[in-house]
Order: sequence, then structure tokens, then C-alpha cells
Amino acid sequence: MYGGNQSGDSEFLLLGISENPEQQQILFWMFLSMYLVTVVGNVFIILAIGSDFHLHTPMYFFLANLSFTDLFFVTNTIPKMLVNLQSQNKAISYGGCLTQLYFLVSLVALDNLILAVMAYDRYVAICRPLHYTTAMSPRLCILLLTLCWALAVLYGLIHTLLMTRVTFCGSRKIHYIFCEMYVLLRLACSNTEVNHVVLVATGCFIFFTPLGLMIMSYVRIVRTILQIPSVTGKYKAFSTCGSHLAVVSLFYGTLGMVYLQPLHTYSMKDSIATVMYAVVTPMMNPFIYSLRNKDMHGALRRLLQKPFQRLT
Repeated sequence: MYGGNQSGDSEFLLLGISENPEQQQILFWMFLSMYLVTVVGNVFIILAIGSDFHLHTPMYFFLANLSFTDLFFVTNTIPKMLVNLQSQNKAISYGGCLTQLYFLVSLVALDNLILAVMAYDRYVAICRPLHYTTAMSPRLCILLLTLCWALAVLYGLIHTLLMTRVTFCGSRKIHYIFCEMYVLLRLACSNTEVNHVVLVATGCFIFFTPLGLMIMSYVRIVRTILQIPSVTGKYKAFSTCGSHLAVVSLFYGTLGMVYLQPLHTYSMKDSIATVMYAVVTPMMNPFIYSLRNKDMHGALRRLLQKPFQRLT
């Protein structure tokens, strides 16, 4: 048997999506390209917001933290996956697998919580514009972000510690791109009822509560926007929320494809949905937020012009 109490040389085998060498080469270059685009895109968002005082507002403060979370998220999983695609040794140590699981669970929760805080920010900006400066004070923004981090860290810690109680036996092959909660629980040969109960209870709190707050915020936002008399005013108000709504839809859509199903039905076909939320979503976020955002366009342009201005 193989479990959390085994010796330090215990390991899993991360086989990824395919064991075909030709397909692995294609997957390597595809994931490497997506990783580089994700890193560059999110780094530019963070640098642009940090270097432009026009963007030192609550909305962009949370956006910078969302980009940092996405950057950390892909770095937790993709580099190891790229190494496995190029190497004959697919092993990942038991400790390495749990570390990857901890950051994966924590960062997904953190992404979700930051999106909820951003929805609240948009609610205050559109529904209570006269009170926005005082309602979204720097102190409150830092407090909200600290709360998000604390809840995410605790959420990841709870599930990682519970996973150390699980015993694994039989095949240690993970036909997946990283150490993921559902996949590990399916490999378990010990009783995982506690893991399931805690997973449902904490998952409902950490994901459905923020989702409910986001829905309530946008119901009030839409009501307020519909009361704006001018078409231009309505369009401007909707445009400030469009990017956030697109990111929320992408995040919950891909996450729901993976986790809103019984554990026993979880199979290899869900790896495509996992790639969507683990790789594609962090890659798309910078493009979604900068696509039609004139302030972001200006900040990125000034950021890219700085090296050339120094040379001249």
C-alpha cells in the first residue's frame, strides 16, 4: 500500500494526457507557447498598473493581484508538466504532489475570491458612485485582499492535510497533467468519506458564496444601468463590467465542467476541461481585460515606450 505515511522516496507517476511520443512533442510546444504568453501577458498587466498612477485605483489594484495569482497558478503546474513531456522520468514525489495540490487548491480559491471582490467594487462604482472613494478606501481594499488570501490559504491547508490521511494502493499512475484533488481521491484505497464531506462543505462556502454575491451585485448593477437615461451612459457603464463578466463566465464555466459532477464519473475526458481552467483561463484574462480598455491600452503603450525613450 501507498499512503501519506510512507517513506520519503514514495512517488506518483504523472503521465499527462498522452503517452504517444509524437503527441507529447506537440503538447510540449503547445503548452510552452501558452505558458510564455500567460507569463508575458500577466507580467505586463502587473507592470503597467504599477507604473501608471492613473491606474492606482481599487479596480486595477485587484486586477494586478488577479494577474499575480494567475501567474503563480500556471507556474505551479505547467513547468513540471513541460519537464515530464520531454523526459522519460514522469515521477513526482509524494511531497511534491501534495505541494502542487496545495497551491492548486489555494490559488483556484483565491482567484474566485478576488473575482467576487472585483464584482463588489463594480457594484459600488456604478450603484453608489458618490460614495465610491470613501466606500472603497485603500484600507478596505487591503483588508479585503488580506481576507481573500487568508481564506484561500486555510482552504488549501485543510484539503492538503486531509489528503495526508489518505492511503494509496495499486497503480500510482496519474493520467493527468498535475496532481489534482479528484484524481488522487480516485486512487485512494482507504476511506475518503471525510475528504468528500469536507470538500463539499468548504467548496460550497468558498465558491458558491462568492458566486451568490457576484450574482446579487450584477442584478443591482443591471437595474441601476437600465435606469440611466442616455444610451451613451448605459454603454459606458456596461463596458466597465464587460471584462469582469467575461472572466467570471470563463472561470466558472470551465471550473463547473470539471467539478459539478459526481466523483465516480470523473474520467480522462475531463482533462480537456481542466486544461481550460488551469491553462487557458489564466492566459486569456490579460487579453480580456486589456482588449477594450483604453486606460490599460495607454498604460501598456507607455510601459513599452520607456526602454526606447531611454535609448534616445
